Amino acid sequence: MGTSGPALTATKYVASNTLTSSEWQPSVFLNGDVAKKVAELKQEKGPDLHIWGSANLLQTLMKHDLIDTFWLMIYPITLGQGKKLFGEGTIPAAFKVTETIVGSTGVILARYERAGEVKTGTVGA
Repeated sequence: MGTSGPALTATKYVASNTLTSSEWQPSVFLNGDVAKKVAELKQEKGPDLHIWGSANLLQTLMKHDLIDTFWLMIYPITLGQGKKLFGEGTIPAAFKVTETIVGSTGVILARYERAGEVKTGTVGA
């Protein structure tokens, strides 16, 4: 019979200029220069950082070259206008597809990882 260590709880980092508390513990609140604080977190040892559902934060981190991997979910519907994922100020960056999953409803999950310098060419090249 094996033994298990104590249960580990992930630290939740919250980027907000208005929230100061959370029921989730441990929580660390990031405000002010969030890009600088995330850059410092990326230098620490520990698990990967994940962003869920915040296009504003994602765009801020992209402008500062702090995104290494994307998991994009592509739904087979159109709803009209919406928020641009890659907004003004996004730096040029090359990515490569490293994994894809197609769900039974047609939703496609694609993992994109950084792929060095941006290379231009034709579609078939």
